[in-house]
Amino acid sequence: MIHVSIIGATGYTGVELVRLLGLREDVVLDHLTSRTYAGQKIQHLFPHLLGNIDHTCEELDLEQVTTDSDVIFVALPHGHALPIAKKAKEKGKKVIDLGADFRLKDVAVYEEWYKVPHTEPELLEEAVYGLPEWDREAIKDAAVIANPGCFVTSILLGLMPLMKKGWVVPNSIVCDSKSGTSGAGRAGNVANLFTEVESSFKAYGVAHHRHTPEIEQLLTQMAGTDTMIQFTPHLVPMSRGILSTIYATVTGGHTADEIHALFEEAYADEPFVQVLPAGMWPMTKSVKGTNNCQLGVTYDERTGRVIIVSVIDNLMKGAAGQAVQNMNLMFGLAETTGLQMIGLFP
Repeated sequence: MIHVSIIGATGYTGVELVRLLGLREDVVLDHLTSRTYAGQKIQHLFPHLLGNIDHTCEELDLEQVTTDSDVIFVALPHGHALPIAKKAKEKGKKVIDLGADFRLKDVAVYEEWYKVPHTEPELLEEAVYGLPEWDREAIKDAAVIANPGCFVTSILLGLMPLMKKGWVVPNSIVCDSKSGTSGAGRAGNVANLFTEVESSFKAYGVAHHRHTPEIEQLLTQMAGTDTMIQFTPHLVPMSRGILSTIYATVTGGHTADEIHALFEEAYADEPFVQVLPAGMWPMTKSVKGTNNCQLGVTYDERTGRVIIVSVIDNLMKGAAGQAVQNMNLMFGLAETTGLQMIGLFP
């Protein structure tokens, strides 16, 4: 049995982890922590869990959590995973951080973009970036996993085949992404009220979104050369889902058929990445509630640019689903365990 604790279990990502892990016969949920709802039954806070989950939320007792758990999921804002990961490391336990504390390898870059000090540079050095399609072998042996950002996942999976082959000009990349409101978290925010977002569509974080250096870091690794992108996220009036449209200038001599074939070959054995037939384009509804990423790709001969459309569920492949996929790898399980499901349609 794998003993699991979820720190921040009553946020959107935390409760999605509860949904994914709560019925697994190989998992025991030891501690579900919540500062706001300590002492309350999680199934009363989230009635969709009734009849399946019976667990009381509690305050974080770091000593107890790290004693009882084999793996700890940290579903908290940036800065909060650092002391948890340090304590877990001392006790030989595994941590999967769904925040940003271990994603950026350069401490100075992290502190510049997140405006908090990074107190565990040694742990940062050994943390593994948790995108299985990029480096699943390293994930298997990791003690600390940096679960990728949601926008980042959609963009990296969209570009990885081309970046590894060197078929695009690195600094020509433009990423235009749209997200449902759950991506902003469950905390009260006027900008995310129904009356603010309904029948509306807006850009935010223009030219300074915190996922930018994370995307550039991984694309640089994939390409083997410094890569700078233009990234603009948008908020759309739906609860969950991300659609990223990615544009990049293609290096000479590649056709639409060759590019599409490259994607099919690159992801042929990936259980959660689906390359759609040429001329077919993904929509967020197709992946809702799943750990899947669907990709559509073509080449515009007129402009010399590749166009990639990537969709994921931001709470699944963009957060909790990918975290469970990483846990499966860390414990020697099939990475699809507990994650094989068909999307909700309509």
